[in-house]
Amino acid sequence: MTLYLVRHGETAFNRDGQGLGRKDVPLTERGLAQAEAVAGRFATVKVTRVLSSPLTRALTLAGLVAARHQLQPEVMESLTELDIGETDGMSFAEMRGRFPDFLKTWASDDGWQARMPGGESIEDLGRRVEPLAQELLRGSVGDVVVVSHNFTLRVLICQMLGLSPARFRSFEMGLAAVTSLWVRDGRAGVHSVNDSCHLSNLNLA
Repeated sequence: MTLYLVRHGETAFNRDGQGLGRKDVPLTERGLAQAEAVAGRFATVKVTRVLSSPLTRALTLAGLVAARHQLQPEVMESLTELDIGETDGMSFAEMRGRFPDFLKTWASDDGWQARMPGGESIEDLGRRVEPLAQELLRGSVGDVVVVSHNFTLRVLICQMLGLSPARFRSFEMGLAAVTSLWVRDGRAGVHSVNDSCHLSNLNLA
């Protein structure tokens, strides 16, 4: 089985440099074009399942991929983005002004255990995502596409590869980028990371 991990396309929050966690904001026009490009990238892949976060920005992209294969996205609450609490919608400058102590801890080696103000930590997210990682490691008939979010996908990659969620900063997940893993006999390895070649014709990469 090949597992494809896909981040949603652009939203106004991404465009404007605002923190984005559980707020359910739609894709921008540019984000929709990115989502269409992702769906095109999977047109010739034998996709048998499409799993998605319930948030609109991910589910929209997942729906476009699934439609290419006469499938329906399987909505999974565990794929929702990290709950960033009070910082949802804030600029980095606002966060620095209101939560300087948190940001100092977040940037440290122990940052993965620091809970966002009023939200989750990466450690919490790891516990939430782990059952899905174990399910995916058991494999599937055909290839699987997972559409989710920046922190959630980073943590899922760590768990698929047997790494601690503390290593979440080891991976980049660009908007509408695809990371692919092979899965066999309960193990996973990397085919590609943060691939955005499918966006090149849109001049959006």
